[in-house]
Amino acid sequence: MASRRRSDETAPKSRRPATTPEAREQQVVSQAIDLAEQQIQAGTASSQVITHFLKLGSSREQLEQQRIAHENELLKVKRESLESAKRVEELYEQAIGAMRMYQGAEVSQEAPDED
Repeated sequence: MASRRRSDETAPKSRRPATTPEAREQQVVSQAIDLAEQQIQAGTASSQVITHFLKLGSSREQLEQQRIAHENELLKVKRESLESAKRVEELYEQAIGAMRMYQGAEVSQEAPDED
């Protein structure tokens, strides 16, 4: 049995090429994080790398991430509210059309402009 070479242990893991730009970006980010981790463990990381990861772990950053998550949730709720209002408006229009039909009025194919 052949012994493993020392360089094989430090060789980067081969990954399948990404098929989308988003996946490629994620691969590069992952590789950068791996490299930063290796530098921190070896004690060769630059002050910028150390400062970046210190900021990521701060309570201020965690609060900022929570704020962003809440803003996203608020935008989602607002969008759903607008979609619901549009559905209600369509139902009102259908109900009014049905009432006019029951009264014997002719129902036109074109909706009147209410602007």
